[in-house]
Amino acid sequence: MRVNIKFTAKGKAAIENFNNEELLEIFARYIKTLTKKYDIEVDIPLEVNQNIVNDGTLVAMAQNVNCDADTFFKELSRDIKIPLKKRLGGKLENVFKTEFIE
Repeated sequence: MRVNIKFTAKGKAAIENFNNEELLEIFARYIKTLTKKYDIEVDIPLEVNQNIVNDGTLVAMAQNVNCDADTFFKELSRDIKIPLKKRLGGKLENVFKTEFIE
């Protein structure tokens, strides 16, 4: 399943403080941590995530989904706020919305 992670206006402002490699590494780290808790495999393909900041979207591929994917990505959104807030400063609401494409 393809998952489009679309950044909100505040999320876009926050990710502008990072380069593409940093964003990929942050997402990979938090996804790896959450997959210990949830029965899901998530991969972030590099070929479609070459310019996350300009696109305003990150594409993830989810396989072997044996949990509520929506809950997984909501928790990911909450966790991702931590490093984004540190660099942006201030408060962040929802950082991204997910769109599931079967």
